[in-house]
Amino acid sequence: MSLNDSLPLLGFVTTPLELISFVLAIMTVALNIRQNHWAWLFSILSSVLYGFVFINSRLYGDAGLQCVFVAVSVWGWYQWLRGGTEHQPLQVSRLNTRGVLWSAAAWLVGFGVLSVFLHRFTDTDVPHMDGFLTAGSLVGQFLLSRKKIENWLVWIAVDVLYVGLYLYKHLTLTAVLYGLFVLLAIAGWRAWRQPQSVPSV
Repeated sequence: MSLNDSLPLLGFVTTPLELISFVLAIMTVALNIRQNHWAWLFSILSSVLYGFVFINSRLYGDAGLQCVFVAVSVWGWYQWLRGGTEHQPLQVSRLNTRGVLWSAAAWLVGFGVLSVFLHRFTDTDVPHMDGFLTAGSLVGQFLLSRKKIENWLVWIAVDVLYVGLYLYKHLTLTAVLYGLFVLLAIAGWRAWRQPQSVPSV
């Protein structure tokens, strides 16, 4: 059996490749919630495998996003370990008003650029949704890398929409994964708010 062969599972069909990616992605988010830096290793592995899953489904924005995730994960791993004051481990903080505005602007600009690119240069049938969610995921990943608590709010919004997109593309297991991501992102938002008042930086 190859990694792209059909694999019946719990009443729907997936592939071994999608299943392995699913497990690694769950492990990534669970470790992120606990602020465990080994989450970035699982993020890299999951991103590489999901890149191939998305190419097979003509979700090129998402496939390209996985390549970016690998690079950002390496950077994020360093940030979590050495990105704080005097190269100390990074602490959780909140975005200030300027940071919120910059994040929203980056999402909108990314959406516009990616939508046009995907529409003109690929055969995807969902260029606008793919572009919007890819741009939002980039913003979420950047905020996660800098341990900004608002990353979880971005992921909640993005993951809810991804559930619908993956159901449309018949990636049922991945849709289930993103449904779980919504719940995990809510848990992450609550967990990161717990210890003490988090500064705005």
